[in-house]
This record gives sequence, structure tokens and C-alpha cells, in this order.
Amino acid sequence: MEYNKLVSVTGLTGLFELVSSKADGGVVRSLEDNTTKFVSNRIHQFSHLESIEIYTTADNVNLVDVLTAMKSSAEKLPDASDAKAVKSYFEKVYPTIDFVRVYGSDMKKMVKWFDVIKKNNIEIKLSEAGENVAQENMVAKTKPTETKTASIKNNAPAKKINSPRKMA
Repeated sequence: MEYNKLVSVTGLTGLFELVSSKADGGVVRSLEDNTTKFVSNRIHQFSHLESIEIYTTADNVNLVDVLTAMKSSAEKLPDASDAKAVKSYFEKVYPTIDFVRVYGSDMKKMVKWFDVIKKNNIEIKLSEAGENVAQENMVAKTKPTETKTASIKNNAPAKKINSPRKMA
């Protein structure tokens, strides 16, 4: 299983592997109990873990950076139900998180997700496409936009059609 296939689904707890996607939803497999089911786009929204960013005091960082810091930390993973312990954990592990904009529930979710990822032995890394998209977004922010002009033939005004439409 790869990190780029992991999604979070609104209204459903836990993490899911996106097995296949369709126009009206997707087939997902739960990482906790391995059940597979169809989830409709009409009711739920999908968030790929690769696309989630975390607010910091500087620029936003990808969730991969926070999860990697959690993995390399010597701190013991706190109980997700204890809000104070979770906040103090993140103050030690990733102190640049903006604690005003990142809510306690978000930090609890990250702890739960990290635990599930760790239990399923999933390697935490961005895919090549995810890295390329992130680099293109940075280039797009710094690159000025080019304007294109339409070519006009002989500066002639548009022709007006005066003939009536034929009715069948």
C-alpha cells in the first residue's frame, strides 16, 4: 500500500485506501478493519493525505513533513483523547505549528492517523507526481503570467447575419 492512495473521508472515522474512483464516488478500503465499500460524492468528500497542508508560523508545510517529524521523534505518542498531552507533544515534535489556526481536533486526528499508518507499515513519502505538483505550484506563484492577444484580420467588424432562421 502506498501513501499516495490514502484518503480521509468526511463523515467516516479513520483512514482509507482509495481502491478505485468513479464519477459519482469511490471504492475505499478501511485501514482499521479492511472492509471495502462504495462512498458517494453526493454525501462525502475525499481528502488525499498528500494534498493536506498544515499551518505553521512561516509557510504552510505538507502533512508528510509533520508525520516524518513524528516518526523521527523520540517522544512517546500521546493518547489522542487527552488534548493537553497532544498539544504538548506537538510543541516538542514540531514547534513551528501555528497553534492558533491548527485546532486541537486536527492535532488529535494527526496522532490517530500516524498510529494507523504506523500499524499498517506504510512508508510516509510524497509520490513523484505530488512532488512535481508542489514544485509547479511554487513556480506558478513566482512566475509572472503571460498575456495572449487574439489575432484580428484586417481590423474588420464582425459580420451581422440578417437572414431568418429556417424552422423545421
